[in-house]
Amino acid sequence: MDKRVLEWLKPADYDMDTAEFMAEGGRHFYAVFMCHLAAEKALKGLYLHNLRETPPKTHNLVYLLNKTGLRPDARKSRVTAMLNEANIATRHPDDIDRLQSKYTQGIASEILAGTKEILAWIRAQF
Repeated sequence: MDKRVLEWLKPADYDMDTAEFMAEGGRHFYAVFMCHLAAEKALKGLYLHNLRETPPKTHNLVYLLNKTGLRPDARKSRVTAMLNEANIATRHPDDIDRLQSKYTQGIASEILAGTKEILAWIRAQF
């Protein structure tokens, strides 16, 4: 595998580990934020692999996924959309209490599991 692609995938795994650590510590919206980072980096690795060009400086997972030309199943599409929606709110929180009530342990667990599926699916594309 191209070394530049691995340079995207390695930190994606690290971010996923960090997401799990945050979830275990009760920092659920930060766990969701780290899931977004993990998915973004993995998608940028896939983008580089499929299109043979440097990925754009964007945080939009749906855009990156569409550019790869691949279509995930409904669950992965739903989790990608959830992560995309969470991106701005968790990246630039303006109301921590609202975020804590929105991204509960249950929601964070669902997003963690879905992100792991997305990462495994992305790896299977190589």
